[in-house]
Amino acid sequence: MSNLFLYLQALIYIAAGLNHFINPKAYLSIMPPYVPAHNLMVTLSGIAEVFLGIGLLFPTTRSLSAWGIILLLITVFPANVYMATSDRFRKFPAWLRWARLPLQGLLIWWAYKYT
Repeated sequence: MSNLFLYLQALIYIAAGLNHFINPKAYLSIMPPYVPAHNLMVTLSGIAEVFLGIGLLFPTTRSLSAWGIILLLITVFPANVYMATSDRFRKFPAWLRWARLPLQGLLIWWAYKYT
């Protein structure tokens, strides 16, 4: 069962990373205004998610990838705060925007299990 959750986590990050290139507008829209080079940041975070997700699949890179995912989740947290607090995103229910914040903690815990 542990491998199932590991593969699921890897798949989620690989798919999310690829989605940065398929649907970049979704990621660009939640970038806080104070973050520079929005396009570059979306591209880099997409690349990071794909490589870190793949890295989870191999025992020799699993721990490093899990730490990378934790760092990535911390790094992108301001975008989730911006989405939760900005009036730009009223089309999404408030409960959903705010639920993303504790979800980051859960995702960090999940990645930590593979460090």
